[in-house]
Amino acid sequence: MSQIEQNWKYAEDAVVEDDVTAEARRHSLEAGVEAVSPGVAAQIAVTTAASGARAVVEIGTGLGVSGLAVFRGSPAATLTTIDHEIEHQQSARDSFLRAGVPASRARLITGRTRDVLPRMNEDSYDLVVVDADPADVIENVEHGLRLARTGGLVLVAHALWRGRVANPARRDAVTTGFRTLLAEISSSPAVLASVSTAGDGLLQLVKR
Repeated sequence: MSQIEQNWKYAEDAVVEDDVTAEARRHSLEAGVEAVSPGVAAQIAVTTAASGARAVVEIGTGLGVSGLAVFRGSPAATLTTIDHEIEHQQSARDSFLRAGVPASRARLITGRTRDVLPRMNEDSYDLVVVDADPADVIENVEHGLRLARTGGLVLVAHALWRGRVANPARRDAVTTGFRTLLAEISSSPAVLASVSTAGDGLLQLVKR
């Protein structure tokens, strides 16, 4: 194992998750849903807390791991979360309730992101978390930047896509999509951008 891999593993193992998050992570694994890693969840929580985000949109509910990270960072936040899997959303809602999140603070919308996102109000959210179908990442980030207010944040999970983005020999559609996104973002005057190597990668954007 290289020094970089040792550092990565140490940072991931250093995260201690609460019982509700650990259970949601187990349910995700059982359902075959790739939740954000503990390190990425911790970064989402810290970013949410540091930014004081109150109005949050999550593109891709999963079984609630990233949503719990949002509420851990900002217990007073209101989360609107979108996913087409109603059973996954019900599991996420149960996790939110077990974590003490009032039902009124979690608005779950069941539907395809491509159908739901165009109907949402632009410049209205402090934070957007993108963790949906990776095949739609470019479209979802475009919507995320539209929904975020000026100075707001867009966080994109799995930005290094299983270690493939850094390997030029990998040219499958999903890897190419993330690689294209990172290239376009790096030269865009519309955002400030940073890529964290935690977990599967976390792209962090501030809308200018």
